[in-house]
Amino acid sequence: MNLDHIKRVYLLGIGGIGMSGLARYFRHLGCEVKGYDRTETDLTKMLQDEGIEVIYQDDISLLPADYQEISAQTLVIFTPAVPKDLRLKNFFLDKGFTLYKRSEVLGIISASRFTIAVAGTHGKTTTSTMIAHILKDSGYDCSAFLGGISSNYNTNVLYGANNVVVVEADEYDRSFLTLHPNIAIVTSADADHLDIYGDEKHLIESFALFLGRVVETGISIVKKGLPFTGSLTYAKEEICDAYAKDIRVVSGEFYFDYCRKEGATISNLHLGIPGIHNVENAVAAITVALSLNIDEAAIRQALTSFRGAKRRFEYIVRTDRATYIDDYAHHPEELRAFLASMRKLYPRKKLTVIFQPHLFSRTRDFVEGFAEVLGMADELLLMDIYPAREQPIEGVTSAWLLDKVGIANKRLVSPAAVLDIVKVERPELVVTVGAGDIDRLVKPLKELLENA
Repeated sequence: MNLDHIKRVYLLGIGGIGMSGLARYFRHLGCEVKGYDRTETDLTKMLQDEGIEVIYQDDISLLPADYQEISAQTLVIFTPAVPKDLRLKNFFLDKGFTLYKRSEVLGIISASRFTIAVAGTHGKTTTSTMIAHILKDSGYDCSAFLGGISSNYNTNVLYGANNVVVVEADEYDRSFLTLHPNIAIVTSADADHLDIYGDEKHLIESFALFLGRVVETGISIVKKGLPFTGSLTYAKEEICDAYAKDIRVVSGEFYFDYCRKEGATISNLHLGIPGIHNVENAVAAITVALSLNIDEAAIRQALTSFRGAKRRFEYIVRTDRATYIDDYAHHPEELRAFLASMRKLYPRKKLTVIFQPHLFSRTRDFVEGFAEVLGMADELLLMDIYPAREQPIEGVTSAWLLDKVGIANKRLVSPAAVLDIVKVERPELVVTVGAGDIDRLVKPLKELLENA
């Protein structure tokens, strides 16, 4: 497929973070862009404000006439998250259109570019966003397709004047195997997406295949301890090719030293976002920057000015009375890293965790891990499981999970009950975590806690 010929683009599942990035990219190129999603969100509203038409009904009559006939100038992209019985999708298939997955299109876009691809079951969004920021802020420049909204740029897609592109390489549905990276980073490979892979062994095999797609002259940067190797290893507080040491919190801000097993130390780096796990992500990002010969002073400045990605350890309220942080964590190991950082930052405050499990299958597969990690909370408000693409699984419920959490102060709650509890109890340290629609609580919780 030659993207240079494309004049019209239709995206099925346009509200997804990766799909919306492609929508913006093609709009930037001057294409007419339209799409469907089942739910209106802040992100789809932003797309509409940018001139991209979005519909929310699976209704073929709402499809413009010039999208209904096959043309070499029309591209249809879909996300595997849309249901197989979606009428719009089947209309395109019945008409004879070739439908492209988001990952396939991203592979085509990046094929002729110097590609920096960041993979991992967690950590990839922050790490890819951090790399892109360092490249932008230093003047090196890049384009980027990110899995979250960059707080520095308020978008999930960046446009650069050079041939360099940073991409978040998604392991879901083996999507990252469409890429041919010049630089590949793997941040983690915890068992996840077992509805796709079946077992952890096949997930690990897929990551190894991803690393095998690095071009002959390229490099791979892999977190120490993963069951596959790369050109370089990195870690926090473990000696390897690149690592962080002397991690410390000063007035609520993280500082650390970046070390190379063979090379000079960069001392007293200030990270603009909190989190021990984000120090580790920064080690990977710095290693990429140094491989591109970006100088130390530019790296130091970029790390200080980095503001992270939306819903990744994002401060929503920070007043004398209350602190409220929102995070996307939806896997036990993500939750562990996030809550451990909360404990390091606020060791004397009561921690209220509002959590929405994501997917019945993930809850079933990791129930013991979720129960253990959620036990790090002082108070747990547990919402119903967000189903996303799945049908319910018998016996797999939030009540079942809650029963396994070993703390006394725990409740099963609705979104409305969350707001009522916070309004009455006025907790001093609150976090919302999860990958479903829990983000709809952010604005009302912000209003309640700011006015506490």
